[in-house]
Amino acid sequence: MHRHSLRSIAVIGAGALLAGIASIPLEVMAEPAPESCAAPFDATHLVQPLSRMASRIARGAPITIVAIGSSSTAGAGASSSAASYPARLELELRQQFPRLAIDVLNRGANGEETPEMVARLDRSVIVENPDLVLWQVGTNSVLQDRELVGHAPLIHEGLVLLKATGADVVLIDPQYAPKVLAKPEAHRMVDLISLAAKRDNVDLFRRFAIMRHWHQTELVPFEEFLSPDLLHMNDWSYACLAKLLAGTIVEASTRAPVTAGAPIARN
Repeated sequence: MHRHSLRSIAVIGAGALLAGIASIPLEVMAEPAPESCAAPFDATHLVQPLSRMASRIARGAPITIVAIGSSSTAGAGASSSAASYPARLELELRQQFPRLAIDVLNRGANGEETPEMVARLDRSVIVENPDLVLWQVGTNSVLQDRELVGHAPLIHEGLVLLKATGADVVLIDPQYAPKVLAKPEAHRMVDLISLAAKRDNVDLFRRFAIMRHWHQTELVPFEEFLSPDLLHMNDWSYACLAKLLAGTIVEASTRAPVTAGAPIARN
């Protein structure tokens, strides 16, 4: 079904005015989540429960989530840093768990490929002692026409490092966009990431399938959920992605059995 307004979610312009206090900057104000935001169950469902997250939630302990990736993690195409998917995800999760301290750290770097991400996992991700790592990977290697032969071992290396910390890990595959689809290795990269998730027993959030659903099933033009470059996402799609991902995280965290005495890395 076609949406009436998918291009960008307008930033709420009316801030709450408190006596003697200046208006709140627009970039830090929470926008409403998109209502017409849907995806197939198999694209958003996480096979593995998020056990570390479940333990933290059960204890009421602070939660740190680190999002690592390239420009679509950093927020290219968004109107501001507050409209990136990690920023929106933090808002969504805080609404779901208002009594918990939840931080989503954005460690996206424009133009980065798999080798660079793996090389900085220690200093950008592991140093934060995360409870959950969201790793968006693969897009730039496809855009740069890289050979995919070495990618599976690199992703495996990164997953081994991340899992050794005790954090839950979710892979996020490339975006479904014309500039990605024009590359011959696009679908192979999606399959490679799916296989890597299965082999290393981690979860996969199928962004490619979600965006394909918007375009092929809901018949939404690319121009309505992508920025003008027809590659990066826009405010609406970042917000929708965050809403879907938040629901996925909540479900996988609350269904996970919490074992008494399970090791928790920090208090």
